Amino acid sequence: MIIILQNKIQKIKGLDILKDRFQILIVDDVIHNLIALNALLASDEVNISQAMSGNEALDLMLNQDFSLALLDVQMPEMTGFELAKFMHGTNKTKNIPIIFITAGEKDKNYFFSGLESSAVDYVQKPLDPAILKNKVNVFLKLHRQKLKNP
Repeated sequence: MIIILQNKIQKIKGLDILKDRFQILIVDDVIHNLIALNALLASDEVNISQAMSGNEALDLMLNQDFSLALLDVQMPEMTGFELAKFMHGTNKTKNIPIIFITAGEKDKNYFFSGLESSAVDYVQKPLDPAILKNKVNVFLKLHRQKLKNP
């Protein structure tokens, strides 16, 4: 089930104009986690797309350009690490920054597996909302600078 929550298109002088917004992808197999992350990250600067599996996330990535992806590590069928490998093996998605989110063990090897899968950051559940929001804002700021200075 793909859930897409996006802000509405504004009508200006009869034209449909979508504000300049960052596209964020959140992938988690638990609907309550998706709802909570969406509520935490929602703002006028972002459009948030959500998927409940790695395959659904890949389908979304074929049709949209994302500024950032937040991936749950422990999902059935395809883990967040496997999804990241697919993402970084494809030209269209290889440069999307990834933040892994997990409730798994705080084992250093697990942490390094995430970083080796091309993640730029890794956060442990239960999430500290202020820390996650800060991390997301840093990556969006970097993305904004990249767009201004290609």
